[in-house]
Amino acid sequence: MSIGDLKLTDGTEQVQTRIPFASLVLAYAAMVPMVASAGAVLLAPRRWRGPASGLGSLWAGAVLCFLAGVRRGLSFRQPGGSTVSEIGTMASLFSIGAGSLLLPRGRPPVLALLGGFVLLGIGDTRAARREEAPRYFARLRPVQVLLPLASLSVLLWAGARTSLESR
Repeated sequence: MSIGDLKLTDGTEQVQTRIPFASLVLAYAAMVPMVASAGAVLLAPRRWRGPASGLGSLWAGAVLCFLAGVRRGLSFRQPGGSTVSEIGTMASLFSIGAGSLLLPRGRPPVLALLGGFVLLGIGDTRAARREEAPRYFARLRPVQVLLPLASLSVLLWAGARTSLESR
């Protein structure tokens, strides 16, 4: 047996809404760099605030693009294929994430990312209730997206504060 043979799950969805441990760890581990960037913006010396904010915004955009791919992958398991709603949600999340990576650093990408993570939290919760996503997403996503929403709000606030101080 090699490491490539190990499975995190048995490939079947559980009827209960319990969040698998591996999913819980991976879901929150992806949010750590955003929380760290917000902490750095609040606590680091002024010269580090801009780079910390930029890196947090870049990470958030990358995570949103990744989660758009997760949404697309989930639609493959649907009987009859993807729905227009699933494709639209995936395209919206990816467009917001990719757009935030292409925009110059500052308020516009952070505002876009805030909207993207709100869309993710609402969309994945509804998809789980319609059985278009694992049922545990209904419990995981609303809590998980609180971390990027709080972190991005700090980045937005710090950016506004910095621009006021520089006047």
